[in-house]
Amino acid sequence: MDYLLQLAASPTAWVALATLIVMEIVLGIDNLIFISILTNKLPEQHRAKARRIGISMALVLRLGLLSTIAFIVQLTTPVFEIFGQAFSSKDMILIAGGLFLVWKATTEIHHSMDPEPEEKVSTSKVVTIGFAAAIGQILMLDLVFSIDSIITAVGMTEHLPIMIIAVVASVIVMLVAAEPLAKFINDNPTVVMLALGFLIMIGMTLIAEGFGAHVPKGYVYAAMAFSAAIECLNIARRNRHKRLLAARQ
Repeated sequence: MDYLLQLAASPTAWVALATLIVMEIVLGIDNLIFISILTNKLPEQHRAKARRIGISMALVLRLGLLSTIAFIVQLTTPVFEIFGQAFSSKDMILIAGGLFLVWKATTEIHHSMDPEPEEKVSTSKVVTIGFAAAIGQILMLDLVFSIDSIITAVGMTEHLPIMIIAVVASVIVMLVAAEPLAKFINDNPTVVMLALGFLIMIGMTLIAEGFGAHVPKGYVYAAMAFSAAIECLNIARRNRHKRLLAARQ
């Protein structure tokens, strides 16, 4: 109890908490974009349930990993070396997750550009397989983003209560933003392509970091913010054009 009181009275702890919450929210939004794109491919009645399951799994994974911080820290220990390049367990997880993200985003882009004919199967079968596949893919990326999230937390503070508060706060933001973000992506098809482009960029960043090439996150998020701003202008232009056409009729 005294430890918590001392922590609450420390200005440094509050600064660390605020900074970590922002970092965790940014990582959470990356995770949420992927969840939104996947769940939007499910029948409408299953989307909200899949999003809640996906975000809940993200929280469980993050809190579970927090309880094994000693193990998580060891993930950065080199496991083997190839041509002078050492690889740790974290590196292998980031590379695998990045490859999966690039593959999935590329597949989604291909499907958007050249959709395959609908298979002649029962609706119930499509729903069951689609739901299970979506949950499985969400779980895999939840694991990648969760490990990245916890390692970020460990690198920024040594106080477990601060880590827990920041992680829980980021997941609450994900829960609040899930429905609006998913609806926005579903209502604006061009945003889907932009989001898939973001996922490819994030995937390539994960792969690069797995191979030891540090990519400053500020550059990545600045590029994403600039692209998103341009897309917002395009959406505003289209909406204004629609209103003008409606007013003339």
